Amino acid sequence: MSFKHTKRRYFNPQKLSDVRYEKLPFCMRVLLESTIRKCDGFYIKTDDVSSILAWQKQQNQAEVAFSPARVLLQDFTGIPAMVDLAAMRDALAKQGVDPNLVNPRCPTDLIVDHSLQIDYKMELIRNKERLQFFKWCSKAFKNINVVPPDINTVHQLNLEYLCQVVQEGEGFIYPDSVVGTDSHTTMINGLGILGWGVGGIESEAVMLGQPVSLTLPQVVGCKLVGTINPLATSIDIVLGITKHLRQAGIGGKFVEFFGPGVQQLSAPDRTTIANMCPEYNATVSFFPVDDITLQHFKHTSTDHTEKLVVLEDYLKAIKLFRSYGDQSEEPQYSEMNLSSIVPHVSGPKRPQDRVAVTCMKEDFINCLNEKVGFKGFHISKEKQATQVPFLHEGAEYNLAHGSVVIAAVISCTNNCNPSVMLAAGLLAKKAVEAGLMVKPYIRTSLVPGGGTVTHYLNTSGVLPYLRKLGFEVVGYGCATCVGNTAPLPESVVDAIKQGDLVACGVLSGNRHLEGRLCDCVRANYLASPPLVVAYAIAGTVSIDLETEPLGVNSEGKDVYLRDIWPSKEEVNHTEENIVIASMFKELRSRMEVTFWNSLESAESALFPWDPKSTYIRCPSFFSKLSKEVCTPQSIEGAYPLLFLGDKVTTDHISPAGSIARVSAAAKYLQSKRLTPREFNSYGARRGNDAVMTRGTFASIKLQNRLIGKTGPKTLHIPSGQTLDVFEAAERYQRDGVPLIILAGKEYGSGSSRDWAAKGPYLLGVRAVIAESFEKIHWNHLVGMGIAPLQFLPGQNADSLELCGKERFTINIPQELIPRQQLIMSTGKSFSVMALFENDMDVAFFRHGGILKYVARSLLP
Repeated sequence: MSFKHTKRRYFNPQKLSDVRYEKLPFCMRVLLESTIRKCDGFYIKTDDVSSILAWQKQQNQAEVAFSPARVLLQDFTGIPAMVDLAAMRDALAKQGVDPNLVNPRCPTDLIVDHSLQIDYKMELIRNKERLQFFKWCSKAFKNINVVPPDINTVHQLNLEYLCQVVQEGEGFIYPDSVVGTDSHTTMINGLGILGWGVGGIESEAVMLGQPVSLTLPQVVGCKLVGTINPLATSIDIVLGITKHLRQAGIGGKFVEFFGPGVQQLSAPDRTTIANMCPEYNATVSFFPVDDITLQHFKHTSTDHTEKLVVLEDYLKAIKLFRSYGDQSEEPQYSEMNLSSIVPHVSGPKRPQDRVAVTCMKEDFINCLNEKVGFKGFHISKEKQATQVPFLHEGAEYNLAHGSVVIAAVISCTNNCNPSVMLAAGLLAKKAVEAGLMVKPYIRTSLVPGGGTVTHYLNTSGVLPYLRKLGFEVVGYGCATCVGNTAPLPESVVDAIKQGDLVACGVLSGNRHLEGRLCDCVRANYLASPPLVVAYAIAGTVSIDLETEPLGVNSEGKDVYLRDIWPSKEEVNHTEENIVIASMFKELRSRMEVTFWNSLESAESALFPWDPKSTYIRCPSFFSKLSKEVCTPQSIEGAYPLLFLGDKVTTDHISPAGSIARVSAAAKYLQSKRLTPREFNSYGARRGNDAVMTRGTFASIKLQNRLIGKTGPKTLHIPSGQTLDVFEAAERYQRDGVPLIILAGKEYGSGSSRDWAAKGPYLLGVRAVIAESFEKIHWNHLVGMGIAPLQFLPGQNADSLELCGKERFTINIPQELIPRQQLIMSTGKSFSVMALFENDMDVAFFRHGGILKYVARSLLP
């Protein structure tokens, strides 16, 4: 179909089944549209379309293929991915194929973010090599957008610069969607863009045109109703919703928000909630596009006309635009009442002790009464009314239990969501206009988490009012949280000691252990930035902010918190209309003015590998590349390289930290005349297969049953020698002996890491036999042509009486099928399950992995 006034074509899934389509959650509609548009009968089949349309019956059962609109890479995962593509170009060029045919098929954004910036400014050669490689990639490959350093972090750029909501390509418009190697990729769901995190090899597969395979998920609806408490900040809302979803038990599911309460959440609120997916173990938390999303894009887009008109018309045409006024055929979802969310502070000694602001005065009095402990101070009843007069700058004041003497507004935990800092500034503005002030003896400070915070406080015009209340910008860094507080006035300290007072500090940071802010300040509370300002004005925490005034204005009239608290509408208006528009304008100017443009790089289709480089090296994945595809051969006479136990993580398999001086990788780097201080880390050297292969199983915490102790060693079984894992593997490969790995439960758990599969492949490992696998890691093994084999239920290496020194033969039939049981023998035979999920997994295994599969498809 097409819009007549825009002449843009699109697929309309409603034409397949209008009734079934309207019953689908919005996130499932995005999956369906992609599946219809990409259906080719090979990668994505009509059965995938049928399964999604029958979502309610097929959820948690059917496997479907999904082709996202784009891929998001950060620099640490981007290096090995792009090195692989550069190596593929070399291999194909040697076969007479035009190397320019090798490009990402799925549009890919690669962000060179903060992990490289500081080192480059110090002009260290290690980062210059990598940056020049990225610069070459940006010119040599099509469909790759490299965002240079010094701009922003990957997840912020995804929100602020890269997201489109509606993409255009191949003559069609379609919904934006993304898979990314950044753990914060899920933030994008707050803007109505479906996205989640994947591993490095999975992202490479998508770049090369392969769809993501996923089990059709359950979708848990979260209906937001009620009205948000006027004093509740974005932090309160996010933490309240997170707590609710954690208690709901939604592990591995999609969450979709709906209901009238959603309209009270700004776009930054939604992205922050979506970012909290790991906290409640959901895959995504999806907010469909609505009027608030459109308003956000009007303020952040440079094109306010045709593109936004197309976006709205298109989403409404295929019913991906959410109208909360129309509740027809609304699915039955779980419900959460936003009225139940109330503002909290934490304290007075531990961050986990939350106190509702409405109960603050009562709770503080209880703390005075309780015995000394996690909350108590054990102040006798007759001393709780003690007041101590003192002089400060020629004026007399009184201190009492609960008096605030430190008030610090800190934004390090609030950088991605400006609303709470703006709320503090707007409250300060109204307080000054109402004639309220902060007592001068209170040690006030404003510590923004970065220059961006100062920029938006200035742009919105609230910074001068914060200054009038004493909240001056004192710098950028860790301050009050870690005890870097300026000394209190001597008269204040003397008064506290004279009356043995429980004086208070209030701050918006994340740490507040007793005595940390100042040794004479015993009660410390974590609060949102606007509440910090409010308690500073009140001068005490022993106050009921609902019924007692903060102070008296020049006319002698009581001023209550409700009189100066900015409404959520005020905050959202300032945020969207002034702050965000200004921030995005600044971001685009930084994109245009950068040293990146002056960085030199090669002008060639093939990358000029530097044989002296220890950071960028052509990997050997494509050695002996030919058009012929061998039927998988049985694995005969394999020795176990390692015999491992339960919960072997990707950190055990492929460490990302520092390179030990006695490791195989260190020996290699020393042979290149590098000193230990120049080794850097495994993470930084992901573009060098020689380092990463030697670093495979180099963890000092590796427990290998073949040697009976902890360390990166193994037994070379034929000789009986204990060697570095790499040295043993090298000797086996030299002798033409295939290798396997024996393991227990949850092999490959932990962070997704591509070299945890690439490394074993280059060591010569043909199969891993374990009791169970972490799913992403077993997909990575398949992607590298390693067979993930699982012991049958009730069996393991011990029950089968395996000692790990046997020679193993694995019979692989010519017509291998998914989930087939294979026969293994060591003199006695037993069965294992081949964890190939579908025909594509089998094809990857037959070709020796996804990289060779794609390379062979380009051979004549």
